[in-house]
Amino acid sequence: MSADTRPQPIDNFRRFRHSFRHWRGQRPFWAGLLTLLGGFPIMYIPYQTMTLGDLSIRMATTAGAGSLIIGVLLVVLGLTMWFQQQSRIFAGVAAILLALVSLVVSNIGAFLIGFLLALIGGALSVSWMPGKPIAAPAAVDGPSGESSDEPVRLTKDTSPRGEVSGTTPGGEFDGGHRGH
Repeated sequence: MSADTRPQPIDNFRRFRHSFRHWRGQRPFWAGLLTLLGGFPIMYIPYQTMTLGDLSIRMATTAGAGSLIIGVLLVVLGLTMWFQQQSRIFAGVAAILLALVSLVVSNIGAFLIGFLLALIGGALSVSWMPGKPIAAPAAVDGPSGESSDEPVRLTKDTSPRGEVSGTTPGGEFDGGHRGH
C-alpha cells in the first residue's frame, strides 16, 4: 500500500469551514455582520475621551444614553438577522431607521462609520432572499424506454383557463410577451 492510497485523516478545519460556509449561505450573513459592526462605534465613540497632547476632548453628547440604546439595538438586530431569518425584513428596516436616527443622536452616526455600516447592513437584509434548492436534471425516456442524454424540452406555461401567456382568449397578442 502506497502513501497515496492510505485513507487520509479527516481535517477538522476543513469540516468546520465547510459547515460554516453552509450555515453562512442559509442566512443574510453579511447584512447581520455589517449591522452588528455598525452598532459598536455608535455605542462606543460617544463615551470616549480623546487626548491631543495636553488637551482632552470629551465626545459625550447630551443624548449619550440614546447612543448606547441605538448601538445595543443594532447589535441585537444583527444577531436577529443571523438567527431569525424570517424577520430579516423587519430587522433590516429597523436597522436603517436606527442608522438614520444615529445621525442626530450620536455624533453624526459615530462619525459616519456606524451609520454607513448599519445602513448598508439593513439594506442587504431587506434585499436578501433565501436560495431555492437546485433540482436534479430529469431523464427523458426515449422511444425504446431507455433514458436519453438529450436536454429536457419545456413547454410554454399556460394560464388556468388554458391560454398561452401573452395572448388573449382569441389567440391575439396582447403585448405581454415574456421572451420565450
